[in-house]
Amino acid sequence: MSVEAQEEKLRQARLKRKLTFWGGVFMVLLVLAGVAWFSLFREVQTHYETIEEQFKYGSIGTEQKEGIPYWIWLVLPRVFADHLPATGGYASFGFVWEAGRETPIGFAKKTIGFPRIGVNCGLCHTATWRKRAEDSPEIILGAPSHQVDIQSYQTFLFRTASDPRFTADVILPAIDALAPLSFADKLLYRYVLIPQTKKALLKQKIQFDFYNKNPRQGHGRIDPFNPVKYRILKIAEDGTIGNSDMPSIWNLRGRAHQALHWDGMNSNLREVVLSSAIGDGATEKSIALGDLTRLEAWISDLPAPTYPLPINRALADRGSALFQTHCGACHGVGSPRIGTVIPLSEIQTDGHRSAMWRQNSADRYNKYIKHASWKFQNFRATEGYVAVALDGIWARAPYLHNGSVPSLHDLLQNVERRPAVFWRGNDVYDFEKVGFTSVVPKTEEPGFLYVTTEQGNANTGHTYGTNLSEEDKTALLEYLKTL
Repeated sequence: MSVEAQEEKLRQARLKRKLTFWGGVFMVLLVLAGVAWFSLFREVQTHYETIEEQFKYGSIGTEQKEGIPYWIWLVLPRVFADHLPATGGYASFGFVWEAGRETPIGFAKKTIGFPRIGVNCGLCHTATWRKRAEDSPEIILGAPSHQVDIQSYQTFLFRTASDPRFTADVILPAIDALAPLSFADKLLYRYVLIPQTKKALLKQKIQFDFYNKNPRQGHGRIDPFNPVKYRILKIAEDGTIGNSDMPSIWNLRGRAHQALHWDGMNSNLREVVLSSAIGDGATEKSIALGDLTRLEAWISDLPAPTYPLPINRALADRGSALFQTHCGACHGVGSPRIGTVIPLSEIQTDGHRSAMWRQNSADRYNKYIKHASWKFQNFRATEGYVAVALDGIWARAPYLHNGSVPSLHDLLQNVERRPAVFWRGNDVYDFEKVGFTSVVPKTEEPGFLYVTTEQGNANTGHTYGTNLSEEDKTALLEYLKTL
């Protein structure tokens, strides 16, 4: 064999070794990439038999960015019970937990690489009520979640992340006690998920620090749009208070093109649905457009709940005439003012919620989505509150946009006779006053002491019907039960 042939043979051998080596490296990298994708990004869709189940437990796209690893989330109340407001784990925040379910209503469990927990629409729009304290709660889908304390839940998460015990050495044994993880998953949780969850919660703690500068929201209330301003639209903190009650979301087809949200900031239901998901933590890429479209169609025709006790029809008929005279101009079906914004100068209720959303916020939100197949274009600022339809009004207590009046009976009283301090969070119903029991309990119960003298909590204004006789007020209340 010639020298040239030998050299060529050696060159071919070296090339083969190089190709084998780099091919092996490529295969290892490919396997590692596959493992990383499977462990961190593989998305598993979950099917729900009914739209009601999807509403309660389905994903709206919040898990990817804001989700918490499921096993970490599950053991937090066990590891950090001292940071809970009361006994009972997550139920101490007023969450509704159906028997046999992995999560409360309003929480979606979704696998994106690993099982994650995110919130959905059911968290703010599912209520419970009881006839007596010893009864089991009955669930009303689409109603304001008057018994839920979302701010306390957030505070709990932030406190756990600030606790020195938020480590793999503490959390992993708690997870193993419930469902032992594989060796690979233990490595993933120890070196990635636990430290990253702690980091993410501490970042959110800083982002939501403005909550601590405002009056506490308490049960059944939330400030949904200041976080949008500060976290999403990057508007500087302005000291405004957006605390407000959670609205009902039934019979929305009949409110097409009417002003939505308490202050009427948008009149397009699709934009309201999608922006609510964005506010809850979904992103332009992760938002569940198909599922939200189905939910939008469902809530459009979701009926309001029927009053659960017999109604005095003769008394209600008399109240109907009183309603048309004293309430119908703003709240009567087909009236020209229903679904429009009533100026603060007229209604004279607490103005903080309206002042929170200004035109610069609306303009930025309308420009927020630029490249998707959908975008916002109907956000605006107003200076008042919407005259809403009163369907299912019995289940929407407490009343006014900030939940400052516990019952319809109290709303028909002169302002000075309305309760200045009352208890929120109890789901036992007061059928006489038409609202939830609001007397401060003698023993410790989950709830929130609402003080109307705090900023954003005023119970003034909306004095319509306050000058009626007691007999007429009783008749009017009986009619309102029929709506």
